[in-house]
Amino acid sequence: MSQSELCQSFLAVQARLRQALDEARRAPDAALLLAVSKTKPASMLREAYALGQHHFGENYLQEALDKQSALADLDDLVWHFIGPLQSNKTRPVAEHFHWVHSIEREKIARRLSDQRPDYLPPLQVCLQVNISNEPSKSGVTLDELESLAASVVELPGLALRGLMAIPAPSENTLEQRKPYARLRAALEALRGRFPQAPLDTLSMGMSADLEAAVAEGATLVRVGTALFGRRDAP
Repeated sequence: MSQSELCQSFLAVQARLRQALDEARRAPDAALLLAVSKTKPASMLREAYALGQHHFGENYLQEALDKQSALADLDDLVWHFIGPLQSNKTRPVAEHFHWVHSIEREKIARRLSDQRPDYLPPLQVCLQVNISNEPSKSGVTLDELESLAASVVELPGLALRGLMAIPAPSENTLEQRKPYARLRAALEALRGRFPQAPLDTLSMGMSADLEAAVAEGATLVRVGTALFGRRDAP
């Protein structure tokens, strides 16, 4: 993708997001665009940064660390880890990321908290919910959510910000909205249960369904293909 093509894609996605927020009667800054940059070179992230994009989501740890090194001169980038997280990879994530969206086990949360350096603020985290109950998808069930949240809010190295989900795909807008409505309701329930936590974040919506997610209250939309084009193999 050329720089001009990236600029066109960026402007198109920003326009979609603004329109979705306007149609939902939400503030223009109520949802943040998270650029999903996995498999894309650091040079493309640098071009996106020049267009005003500061938040980037990565799934693959070593690839992300390489990009962070290459872009170290851009000290206001915000790095989000959004992929599955194994125990043997928690330390570098705790040390080098600002956000983690994919916590689904207390063990992982505890390791991230213990390994978060004292000189850094708490790691901002979301709990991943398997909102469509798909056997192939990661995430806790809605029935398991409160128990996991109760554990995470007690961890000093973490700040529990909200929930993340990747629903089963649908081309029907009304069907797209249903799982996001369930996730929003789950977050509202957690707010009542854990008033000490910020719980202000719904990480939901991607290239194909960001409008449905925004209509149901998304505060972070994770967009990759619509920004950067089709992904390369990792």
